[in-house]
Amino acid sequence: MDFIVSATTDIGNIKDTNQDSYNVKVLNTEVGKMAFAVLCDGMGGLSKGEVASASVVKAFCSWVETRLPVLCASGLNDADIQKDWCKIATDFNEKIKNYGKKCGLTSGVGTTVTAILITEKRYYIINVGDTRAYEIANSISVLTKDQTVVAREVELGNLTEEQAEFDSRRSVLLQCIGASDYVYPDMFFGNTKKNAVYMLCSDGFRHEISSQEIFNYLNPQVMTDSQVMKNNMDALVQINKQRQERDNITVVSIKTY
Repeated sequence: MDFIVSATTDIGNIKDTNQDSYNVKVLNTEVGKMAFAVLCDGMGGLSKGEVASASVVKAFCSWVETRLPVLCASGLNDADIQKDWCKIATDFNEKIKNYGKKCGLTSGVGTTVTAILITEKRYYIINVGDTRAYEIANSISVLTKDQTVVAREVELGNLTEEQAEFDSRRSVLLQCIGASDYVYPDMFFGNTKKNAVYMLCSDGFRHEISSQEIFNYLNPQVMTDSQVMKNNMDALVQINKQRQERDNITVVSIKTY
């Protein structure tokens, strides 16, 4: 199995700074090729949200460089990755909280995180907040679960999916790294599909476009190479902006083949 990766980010229509941060790469390891991506959507005053998001991206990239080779040598397993990744999330919850206090930001500084490691057989995902991971093959499916007030209300049966899209609380998070007393990351594991696209996005990418539109532009049949992948993602970003999306917009894609 091999991988093609691509990404794009846009400040959007309204904001003065882009507080999204990301990284994506193909890895050559002693147990075969892998792909890794991480996406963080920062929030906070005085542009400090971008510091929060960039610091968490950097921490996960450091894990890839230093810790992943050790795990590859001993045998990758779900429990080790979950332990390592959850520790990064909990450690940076404290670090970013302390940073916000030092900067005098009473409203807090924080960031979401979604990261994915894809091997030839298995994928591993961590999620805190409302950035998402999707799998796009013959159909499109969301692999993560939004940690938001409206997602919880839908789960409890108090809102429909349609009502949730227009609810004023749709961007209110239940937790994020740096602005919660404690963080409880969700972990997701599954078998990697060949000829599929694994996509991460900030919430600014998905509010104004439908799942069908995402599928039409990002399905593996049309995502033929890195430049085409970027062009298709850019096209969806522009559609979002034309529909007056107000947030930063970031999308990262990994194609397996």
